[in-house]
Amino acid sequence: MIVSTTPTLQGHDITEYKGLVTGEAIIGAHVFKDLFAGIRDVVGGRSEAYEKTIREAREVATREMCEEAARRGGNAVVGVDIDYEVVGQGGSMMMVSVSGTAVIIK
Repeated sequence: MIVSTTPTLQGHDITEYKGLVTGEAIIGAHVFKDLFAGIRDVVGGRSEAYEKTIREAREVATREMCEEAARRGGNAVVGVDIDYEVVGQGGSMMMVSVSGTAVIIK
């Protein structure tokens, strides 16, 4: 499935719009504690373990969005937006949400 942040896909015609599709993934506070416990991962101000966890959450949310698009009969998603939000009491969790428009392209 083609996934794009742009509203159109070069070389493809959108023949039908199937509607808004979304995906979410939430990372709990225990993940942050575990990551900071392994602070030796930090090199140059970056934590490889933290980045890997965020990347995995984004991939889960994107996969969920694509599955919804396929259930609606779409074969691509355009206008994709990715958001990161701190949620929960005292900011104890992070949510990655992905949204876009499911379409049929030819």
